[in-house]
Amino acid sequence: MWHAIRRWFDPSELRSVGTTPDYRFSLANERTFLAWLRTGLALVAGGLAAAQFLPPLPLRHLREAIALGLLLLGGAVAVRAVDHWARTERAIRLGEELPVSRFPAILALIVGLSALLLVVAMLVKGVGGW
Repeated sequence: MWHAIRRWFDPSELRSVGTTPDYRFSLANERTFLAWLRTGLALVAGGLAAAQFLPPLPLRHLREAIALGLLLLGGAVAVRAVDHWARTERAIRLGEELPVSRFPAILALIVGLSALLLVVAMLVKGVGGW
């Protein structure tokens, strides 16, 4: 595990394997990494917005749970992004198949289920408030 984390911060180790790829592949990998970072930042911003702007919901601490979940998910996406970037860059340099990941599907399910939970909570609040 520590070896993988060290690879994130030590570009010379990453460049010591394989051969230098066509720069377009490395730049595409970097753009994907940046897109994942934007997703992580959006989740963190959503968590902060939920904590600050959602009204109290009918279930006790639901607002805080949603905010905390979004914040944690945003952090996980950022960490996952750098790990995937390093593994992909290594695979490109070695001419191997790119690493596959279930993370995008898991992330989509978590976000979708969270949105559904929020819709239900808002509907319950709306019906109860009449």
